[in-house]
Amino acid sequence: MIQNLDNKTLLITGGTGSFGNAVLRRFLDSEIKEIRILSRDEKKQDDMRQLYKNPKIKYYIGDTRDKRSVDSAMHGVDYVFQAAALKQVPSCEFFPVEAVKTNVLGCENVLDSALQNGVKNVIVLSTDKAVYPINAMGMSKALSEKVMVAKSRSLNGSGTVFCGTRYGNVMASRGSVIPLFVDQIKSGSPLTITDPNMTRFMMTLENAVELVLYAFEHGKPGDIFVQKAPAATIETLALALKELYQVETPIKVIGTRHGEKLYESLVNKEEMVKAIDMGDYYRIPADNRDLNYDLYFSKGEADISTIEDYTSHNTKRLNLEETKELLLKLDFIRNDLEKLAVNHE
Repeated sequence: MIQNLDNKTLLITGGTGSFGNAVLRRFLDSEIKEIRILSRDEKKQDDMRQLYKNPKIKYYIGDTRDKRSVDSAMHGVDYVFQAAALKQVPSCEFFPVEAVKTNVLGCENVLDSALQNGVKNVIVLSTDKAVYPINAMGMSKALSEKVMVAKSRSLNGSGTVFCGTRYGNVMASRGSVIPLFVDQIKSGSPLTITDPNMTRFMMTLENAVELVLYAFEHGKPGDIFVQKAPAATIETLALALKELYQVETPIKVIGTRHGEKLYESLVNKEEMVKAIDMGDYYRIPADNRDLNYDLYFSKGEADISTIEDYTSHNTKRLNLEETKELLLKLDFIRNDLEKLAVNHE
């Protein structure tokens, strides 16, 4: 947990999403003074208001695309989680300019406002899709990382720290495949998988929160942090859910969707050269050279041809039992299975 939270204010952009709710729960019982939620959806904000009924939480209707609405929420803030994003790969493929407006320009607005308001720390949330990106969502998130790193070079001792975190697949987050599979099981529909051999990093929401807190504690300007995570194939994930729910639902292979990869990377080769192994995490420091490259040249620089990027294909691969064990860490699945057990008695 971040130290010295007494009388501090936290802003979560995109705070009505899965991550926003998870980090909110982590901080509600701390000594933090105020948690601000900035998002566009008044219905989701009202749902949160009714759920938590906590005076520490303040709600701001606004959009990171509009810097004025960001400024109104940023005044007096100490820490920021920049979680506002368009994250659905297919929709960003069809509306790439919208992805740029939210994921790149919206991120820039948050960083500019934070610097102007003397915020202490900003964590920009990114994704494995930003590494070797082939889709609009990943490209826009890669650019948001570049914006963060570029702005971190010009902080000039301001006391503000910008850094980033990259996630793999956050299990059961809104719009992800696990809730889809569960809905298909409950409706008796076939489980639609894109490619049986497709792999994805598997992280819980709690892992995601821990990564952000680690970045706050250890981050220097321009750093990007990655949490080491296991991976599973989409077929193993579907089979694990079938076994947990004890159903014979058929599996239907539908082919990859727009902009999807067979596997994801969390750290590319070029970054692995300089990445610092922190145990459970990689820290990727910013390249703080200026454009006078000859001043920094040294012979014997690393040969990246011998280095592998860190991917969902070469990380620890979960088998069926390990995948089931990880799925049982999800509250909504445990609750479902408990209800099923009661109904069968």
